[in-house]
Amino acid sequence: MDNRQILLDCALQLFSQRGYDGVGVQEIVDEAGVTKPTLYHYFESKRGLLEELLKREEWNLLSEVGVAAQYQGDLLLTLYNIARSYFNIAERHSVFYRMQLALYFAPPESEAHQAIKPYTHQQNALLESVFVKAAEDHGNMRGRHHRYAAGFLGVLNGMIGLYLSGQAELTDEVGYQTVHQFMHGIFS
Repeated sequence: MDNRQILLDCALQLFSQRGYDGVGVQEIVDEAGVTKPTLYHYFESKRGLLEELLKREEWNLLSEVGVAAQYQGDLLLTLYNIARSYFNIAERHSVFYRMQLALYFAPPESEAHQAIKPYTHQQNALLESVFVKAAEDHGNMRGRHHRYAAGFLGVLNGMIGLYLSGQAELTDEVGYQTVHQFMHGIFS
């Protein structure tokens, strides 16, 4: 493996364990077994390293969720497919998912939050598009797509948070229950 990939992998582990702000450049390069100039050669800065890490990892998430978010007239099935996608990603890439959540919940003006912000916007846009399309079938949903997308992602991230802390499993049944819990009352 080349130094660039080693740096990305070490940063992912460290950022996931202690947060972006809790890890210094020296610690990253020590863990990777390289020098600071090597990190700066590839990424220019710690922020540049984080941005490249997010590009690498978020692509998988956005691709998988994008396929699942193809609304075909069955909102429950579409939301279940989205839930399964998020759960699968969290299970396969739990270190990344933990880091993503930490970045999202960092203070809004922080580097960490600013770096994740474009990706959270893309995730929300995918989910909003499902609710916009579903509103054609369910008129009482019109104009609520932003809140529904944020609420649904919040419910999914809540379950994933329980999984990451060892308090839940992300089974098919949990996915089904999560979607039904979210949907309770949405059509009333």
